Amino acid sequence: MDAILSLFTGTGIGPVLVYLCITAFAGVALGKLNYKGLRLGIAGVLFVGLLLGHLKGTEAPLDPKLLAFIKEFGLILFVYCIGIEVGPRFFTAFKDEGVKMNALAAGIVVVGVGIAFGLKGIVDDSLSSSEITGILCGAVTNTPGLGAAQQALSDVANNATDEVVRATAASTVQDAGMAYAIAYPFGVMGLIFAILLIRYVFRVNIDKEVENYNNEMGAAFSNKLESVEVTVTNQNLFGRKISFVKSFVDQELAISRILRNNTFFIPSEDDELMKGDVIYGVSSSEHIELLRAQIGEVEIGDKREVSGDLAMINVLVTNRKIAGKTIGQVGIYRRYDAGITRIFRDGREILPTLTTTLELGDTVRIVGKKALLSDVQKEIGDSAKELSKPNTIPIFIGILLGVVLGSIPLAVPGLPVPAKLGLAGGPLIVAICLGYKGRVGSMDFYMTTGANFILRELGIILFFACVGLSSGTNFVSSLSRGGMTWFLYGAAITFIPVMIFAVIARLMKMNYLKISGMLAGSMTDPSVLEYANSLAPVQAQSTAYATVYPLTMFLRILTAQILVLTTL
Repeated sequence: MDAILSLFTGTGIGPVLVYLCITAFAGVALGKLNYKGLRLGIAGVLFVGLLLGHLKGTEAPLDPKLLAFIKEFGLILFVYCIGIEVGPRFFTAFKDEGVKMNALAAGIVVVGVGIAFGLKGIVDDSLSSSEITGILCGAVTNTPGLGAAQQALSDVANNATDEVVRATAASTVQDAGMAYAIAYPFGVMGLIFAILLIRYVFRVNIDKEVENYNNEMGAAFSNKLESVEVTVTNQNLFGRKISFVKSFVDQELAISRILRNNTFFIPSEDDELMKGDVIYGVSSSEHIELLRAQIGEVEIGDKREVSGDLAMINVLVTNRKIAGKTIGQVGIYRRYDAGITRIFRDGREILPTLTTTLELGDTVRIVGKKALLSDVQKEIGDSAKELSKPNTIPIFIGILLGVVLGSIPLAVPGLPVPAKLGLAGGPLIVAICLGYKGRVGSMDFYMTTGANFILRELGIILFFACVGLSSGTNFVSSLSRGGMTWFLYGAAITFIPVMIFAVIARLMKMNYLKISGMLAGSMTDPSVLEYANSLAPVQAQSTAYATVYPLTMFLRILTAQILVLTTL
């Protein structure tokens, strides 16, 4: 009995694990409670941790070094998985309207940080650097920023030559966590209130916004992939081999099959075109006129059923030996009477060319002879089980590179110590790059959605639990000596920037649903995104959120460090 009791009253590894587990399951359960569409989400772990940390008291605190290690490791897992997830679409986010959205989101970040500087330097100089930084991070519900700021404070405490600065940093690391927890609730509620207020002020009609968005999407996808039927009328192609035709239309047309004398066949490289042949394939509407000039009459065809001795299947790319190779290198079309006509990746349709690279997780559409498709399927993989196998080596290599990058000092004039990307920024940037590239040499960095979600959730739960448990011992006293003031400061940081730029966005005629998603992304807050998604059953909100999320996350991490170091 004493041994069991010591798990709750002791200070070793056992008590840390016990309190972490209790904090995790109780916090997740609390976060799932729903009241009129609002819930704490994963932040419930933070508040349970604060309560348990307070109950544990200061007489026998949990091992601070162990909690610090678990907290940093959890943060690394969280940001790395985010980077891998958003990497494939990170650079495309800076195209078209994405530039405007990212500029607005960056403006929200900059104004929020400016307000924090003003509160510290003009309104209330009694605020410590850790307190105002915690208020900022809580007001914008950004956990990695908090982690980066706390790590920066720890670096100052360990490396600063000025004893006063070192002592100040060491004594205030936990204050950031407490201030974060106090400012966090309005960070969620205030953002939802701002979304509602914009709707009221501009008399937004949701149905009209949905209609406008659908019309925009119709125009945006005017160049989507189409099934085409191209009749060969260019006499310069009569008697020419398919290999010759592919050499100059490979980027515009993926050939599926050819109709000749009312019979379909899969053309080989050496087959010759004849007058009146009808090439069935896939192209983009922007290439239609070019195909007419090069080959002959083009019709946008319905997605006709493949019949006779031909068939069509969708195959999941799971064979790691072909992943990373181009379609030309894999050579399916050379060894089988079959060819790849479409590639589905990350919700996009890609026109396959000889230089298009196949990646793990792609779904490829194959058209070919029925008798051969099973062999093609086996070669490409099509094994969800194979894809679900853990690919752990690239994860640890990516984290290693991220930690190294995050540890490189960046000399900034006026800061007491060099700034660093830290254990949040370094892994995030490396993961974004690796997620965008997909592979480096023979090593792929693909991570299934399920694996990514589990690691990300585990990381953020560990981080929140450790922040709460380490900060909870002094939480009540912090409330009594200025908690309400911190809450009001946080409300200003939350509300003022989002209202300014939401009004600007609406005056720029931006769709209200996109504004809602952009605001949620500017705060990197998935719980607000859930609320925004409930406004209408379209993708506008999620797309806008994903568009601004990567840049905003990077800026939040960087500016939190700048704030905490420049105000020491």
